[in-house]
Amino acid sequence: MDGAAGAAGHPRYRGLVTRTIDLNADLGESFDDRRVGDDDALLPWITSANVACGFHAGDARTIRTTVARCAELGVVIGAQVSYRDLDGFGRRAMDVPAPALEADVLYQLAAVDGLSRLVGSRVAYLKPHGALYHRALVDDVQAAAVVAAVVAWDRSLPLVTMAGGALARHAIEAGLRVVNEGFADRAYDAAGRLVPRSEPGAVLGQPDLAAGQAARLAASGRFESLCVHGDTPGAAAVAEAVRRLLEARGLTIAAFTSP
Repeated sequence: MDGAAGAAGHPRYRGLVTRTIDLNADLGESFDDRRVGDDDALLPWITSANVACGFHAGDARTIRTTVARCAELGVVIGAQVSYRDLDGFGRRAMDVPAPALEADVLYQLAAVDGLSRLVGSRVAYLKPHGALYHRALVDDVQAAAVVAAVVAWDRSLPLVTMAGGALARHAIEAGLRVVNEGFADRAYDAAGRLVPRSEPGAVLGQPDLAAGQAARLAASGRFESLCVHGDTPGAAAVAEAVRRLLEARGLTIAAFTSP
């Protein structure tokens, strides 16, 4: 046996202590006529939505529609902030001065939070996207700018990132809550970082492979939230497989914060 079925029967996962874990996914990434992902199919399987804020993806109408659907289903809304990079989907490295980056993050937070409040919800956490996510793991200046924006906006907001990086360190020093994130649909290297998307096998697009990795990450007890990328082909099927296997292993799937 292999994949999800093999993971379900593997001795390593038997008797897994029941606990709670969040499933997050990137949503609202369409822009004008460019359709990205299938948010309606993905939403029923997740508990937190990283909503694109218009910088790497998402326009005003898409954001409004996305947060309304999240509110309707009780999915927690997060702001997925990015470099200003629509052409590169936020995945191109950029050098942005700290004051400009702080202002850009505030702008994105304000946009998604404002539209969320129109439907009776709110932005309940922040997660960087793409190149900003990875840069903030190793760049103290960029990490500090992101943290400064969160502190200026609402220091009660949790910040979702990978453990051990600059962003987590600066957030903890500022008194923010850090949510340690793992990735169900991305391969890891020996150092525990994500394999670059340019390398073969970097994206685990097969539901059984992603579910098996999610089970291994959850079994480690080190993660509060697991991510499925909304722009991965078949993301809804991936999220469904991940959720079903984790629930079969005795985990409760629930958001790490309230809407």
